[in-house]
Amino acid sequence: MLNIDAQQTITALPFHDLIPALRQGFVHGASTPARHHHTVDAETDATILLMPAWSQREFLGVKLVNVFPANARHGRPALSSAFVLASAATGEHLAIIDGNELTRRRTVATSALAATYLARPGSTTHLVVGAGHVGSLVAEAYRSVLDIRTVLVYDRTAGRAHRLADTLRQQGLDARPVADLAPAAGEADIISCATLATEPVIKGDWLQPGTHLDLIGSFRPTMREADDQCVRRGTIFIDTPQALRESGDLTQPVDAGLLTPDDIAGTLPDLCAGTIPGRRTQEEITVFKSVGSALADLTAASVVYRSHGPSPRAHTTCQEPS
Repeated sequence: MLNIDAQQTITALPFHDLIPALRQGFVHGASTPARHHHTVDAETDATILLMPAWSQREFLGVKLVNVFPANARHGRPALSSAFVLASAATGEHLAIIDGNELTRRRTVATSALAATYLARPGSTTHLVVGAGHVGSLVAEAYRSVLDIRTVLVYDRTAGRAHRLADTLRQQGLDARPVADLAPAAGEADIISCATLATEPVIKGDWLQPGTHLDLIGSFRPTMREADDQCVRRGTIFIDTPQALRESGDLTQPVDAGLLTPDDIAGTLPDLCAGTIPGRRTQEEITVFKSVGSALADLTAASVVYRSHGPSPRAHTTCQEPS
């Protein structure tokens, strides 16, 4: 069984490989039971999350995530994650893959994939809100699928925004930190938010016609990145139906009677399969809300394994669907 560390996982998941693989993964689908949540210590909110998925085509896997918020008091990471990959035909364990980098890269790749259907053709200016572990990778993913030329970076901590902008300039982009979100949002063709905000940071009144709004944070009902006006003005797409149950960007407007499940225009699998249209006009404001999926984890893990291990055909007799 292979043991694939963080750097090996990064190397195995270039976006020019990962994004097409995700597109195919969302088309083919997989079995993805509900996430398992188990409380380890109620006082410290320590939790184990288990996210299983399997495909009749080749692989099965489980992502194991330990969330220990109290670690922050001791200068240790609050989250530790690993993905265990096995053959769907024999059950044989194939690899243990670093879950933190796998999750980080499949998260931003999923958003970039959605943007290929939802962003306005010719979009060149990208506003990244949040320059943390996930947000710092968003521009690279988008650049792999769109002709992004200018990146605006905002973070509550100005120093992080400056550092990310410096890094992006070294990669050949016209990047600059911004201190005021309102004018930056008005300038952007695409806005990506990757924050831990519990109150909206983006206001719908700031959005220009044709903007694509990508909401990556808000993975709990108590978290929110976009206000009610974004919901009113935008055509909303989600990665999976789980988003309607987990993200405050959706649950709070639903609870307030501003949004119903019927108002959701479709899911990313719908877009990838071509069963629904993406952007319909140049002026339409589109919103994509993701909370992550076990299918994306399994797809990314399969890409990693193929780059390191023997042919998966050595482990399965399953046939490709016709």
